[in-house]
Amino acid sequence: MQDPAPPAAAAAHRGHRPARWVRTRLRAAPWTALLNAVLVFAVVLLAAGLPRGVDRGEDAALRDFLRDRGIDATSLVTHAALRPDDTAARLATAAEQLTARTGGEFRVSASGPVHGVRSNQPRTLTDPQLSRPDGPSPRLQLRYLAGLAEHATLTEGRWPAAAPADRPLQIVVSQTTAEKLNIRVGDVLSQEPLPRLPPSPGTEVVGTFRVRDAADPYWTDVHCLDRPCLRIPDTFEWKRWWEATGLTSGDDLPRLLTWADGGQLYWRLPVDPDSLRADRLPQAERELASYLTGPTAARLATETGRADLRTFSDLPELFALATARRDAAAPSAALGPAGLAGVVVVVLCLAAALAADRRGPELLLLQARGGSRRGVLRWLLGEGATLVLPGAALGTLLALLLLPTPRWGAALLAGTTATAFALLAFPARALLLLGPRAGAGRGARGGGARRVVGELTLLAVTAAAVVEVRRRGAAPPGAGIDPLLVAAPLLIALGTGLLLARLQPPLLGALARAVGRRRGTVGFLGLAGAARGTGGRPRPAVLPILALLLAVTTAGFGADVLAATDTGRTRESRYATGGDAMVSAPKGYGLAASFAEAAGRLPGVRAATAVTLLTDAAVLRPGQRHLTISLVVVDPQAYAEISRSVGRGAFDPALLAAPDGPLWPAGREVPVPALYSRGLVEQLGGHAGAERIYLSSTGELRAQYAGTIDATPALRDSTHPFVVLPAGPATARLPELRDHGHWFAVGDIDEPAVRRLLHDQPVHPLLADTARLTGVPVVGPRPEDIPDGYLLNTSAGLTASLAGDPLQRAADRVFRATTAGAGVFALIAALLTLLRAAPDRAAALARLRTMGLRPRQGLALILLEALPQTLLAAAGGVLASLAAVALLGPALDLSALIGTRVPPGLPLHPAAVLPPALALTALVAAGVLAEALLTGRRRITTDLRIGDAP
Repeated sequence: MQDPAPPAAAAAHRGHRPARWVRTRLRAAPWTALLNAVLVFAVVLLAAGLPRGVDRGEDAALRDFLRDRGIDATSLVTHAALRPDDTAARLATAAEQLTARTGGEFRVSASGPVHGVRSNQPRTLTDPQLSRPDGPSPRLQLRYLAGLAEHATLTEGRWPAAAPADRPLQIVVSQTTAEKLNIRVGDVLSQEPLPRLPPSPGTEVVGTFRVRDAADPYWTDVHCLDRPCLRIPDTFEWKRWWEATGLTSGDDLPRLLTWADGGQLYWRLPVDPDSLRADRLPQAERELASYLTGPTAARLATETGRADLRTFSDLPELFALATARRDAAAPSAALGPAGLAGVVVVVLCLAAALAADRRGPELLLLQARGGSRRGVLRWLLGEGATLVLPGAALGTLLALLLLPTPRWGAALLAGTTATAFALLAFPARALLLLGPRAGAGRGARGGGARRVVGELTLLAVTAAAVVEVRRRGAAPPGAGIDPLLVAAPLLIALGTGLLLARLQPPLLGALARAVGRRRGTVGFLGLAGAARGTGGRPRPAVLPILALLLAVTTAGFGADVLAATDTGRTRESRYATGGDAMVSAPKGYGLAASFAEAAGRLPGVRAATAVTLLTDAAVLRPGQRHLTISLVVVDPQAYAEISRSVGRGAFDPALLAAPDGPLWPAGREVPVPALYSRGLVEQLGGHAGAERIYLSSTGELRAQYAGTIDATPALRDSTHPFVVLPAGPATARLPELRDHGHWFAVGDIDEPAVRRLLHDQPVHPLLADTARLTGVPVVGPRPEDIPDGYLLNTSAGLTASLAGDPLQRAADRVFRATTAGAGVFALIAALLTLLRAAPDRAAALARLRTMGLRPRQGLALILLEALPQTLLAAAGGVLASLAAVALLGPALDLSALIGTRVPPGLPLHPAAVLPPALALTALVAAGVLAEALLTGRRRITTDLRIGDAP
């Protein structure tokens, strides 16, 4: 039996406890631990915040898209036939039942449902005192609106009430309707009898009202209610009549049924766009489908006791369009975040590699003293958890708080993934470092061979990805994010980085040898250090190159997409406008010649011309069917400049030159030179010559083929056959062609000045009279300073409208944010490398200082040693981004970002790629310079103490 240990020895044994690993390590390098925690915090904050930012952008884009469509398009409208036993109370109960079935994936807006009754058909009023603009009698339609007194103000009389069966039906009309139709309170209006119905006792106007707020959703789909409508028939004989609406009481619904030969109940439930989420749109579509035609619709019909209950809405089409827009924008919008994720991964790997390089001897010593690989790995995981988990938790929490959105799963998944990668990166690298050391030489040779195989494999995968993307082209609409298309730019950047890492040492070595032949040693020493690695210590040289190269590639590719989007919007806006400005007159009413002359002299106008545009012309050939064409009559010189500037249908104006005079000496008509569209030439069998062109309103002329063009600015759709004629010869033969109805211009157009000129234009008499009668424009809302019927469009205004799409703004913000983030992390990668090499560099610099190296030369030496890698990586990033655009551009569809349908393809814009690349290079170079200045100021004695190892 072993004797027990002496009390003193036992006490000493109990008092000796090994130091805690984590606390010792943190105390040994507190600043390094703090920097690692900050890095993890930034990475996790970015990883968790990016999905939430994208979600918020998609939700905002969906809601703005629906709001722009108006309440009519985003409402559920339910119809049913009016029955004799219907009352206002029964309609209100049905409204509650309809509303109760919402509230899941979509809910009713705070403005609330609106319900009422519409009469089936209007009745013609026969009272002689009523206004009749062109002879026909006015027509009256009756409605019932629940809650009218809460949204309108009674201006005269009283609200309608139930009347005895032998008394007229009581109604109220708007104050404007009473004034326009010459109706007074107390009038009993007589109606023409309807077939198959007994004579009506008439309607008594018991009051007038005024709408409190015309923008109130309550009045959205109520037509001809707050003012009468002036109806114009679709015939050449314009005999207009008034159509008005009167409102009756809810207690007189059975009498409304007999007055109008039936009625229609309606309930309008406006859907709140804020209740919809982009990620839940499929579920909302299914719920909406059930409400419209599925089980919910069947239950509503049973609950309300109305088998004919039908609900209609434009929301299914809007949901499908919104989904298609989001899916179309997703591939382009995902390129920036993917590039940023690649840079972050490289930075974390670089941090782990640098930490393993710095602590490698320490870990090998622990293993030599008996520490197992599992034990060391457990210690490293504990140390990492102490640093990583608090920063990761704080970053995730801040992302959830700063970017509120109902969805948190993607953010937690991204944050957890980033946390796990940050936690395991260094232990995984240390595990490789602590591997078996037997056969080190053979293992080194095998490791080199494995590296070559891995690099060749990556290059092969990159080539295969590019070929596949180019082969299949753009993904079909609705396909969502294409992983291969998103990964291809990163693969190109990775392949370029590996090639640069292979080429950098021999290139810099050759440059160092060339510089070494000249006088001075600073250049040779700096370039030689850059070629072999700072301080002669092996370091992970590929990762810093990859970080900056990925950042530059992402920034360059994103900048090219943004530039292509901007130029595409401008191009499509000019196509739609026909130049930089377009003015059109009402149909059948041309622009005054004084306007074209004055507008053409405005400052900034580079070229302008009045244009006669006819769409009812035809080409006549004896014995053949006539071909309908559009006719464009222009001034050749100005229109040629407009076509060249717009980039559609450029031609030589000399082609449209013709001799003066309408007749040959022998009396034969001189054909007018003309440009034919390619489609017209094909329809003519490829044999275009002198053709007879017939105009239904002005006669005919002969046109002589002078050339072929594919498009013309005056026509947005150039697939329809057209002919372009010079104004001089054409108007000499047909003077009616002088009535120009359009004006096109290019240049820096002063839109207010054009509006001022339009203000003096004469107004079509019929339009002017209609506007005077109704008090509002007939052809739609126009600016007050433009006469009714005239239209002014500018490419700048249309471009601003396209750029205002929230989906495009969200994609633009994602691009810019990810580019900035990639630049910051590229700078972090460069600084990590510089800080790791700082002790070696400072010691070498101090030794050179003892040999007579001046401080300024020391700074130059540091910059020559650190900057070449930065410049090579930036140059490689520029080349990689240009290659990615050239190789992958044909597979990108920018229609969703531009705002209109355009052919797939991403054009190359080198001028857009260079600025972000230069900015990132300058940012990283500034960090290198700052680190060099700090290193150069260290005192020599700090780095030359005997016995200290760098």
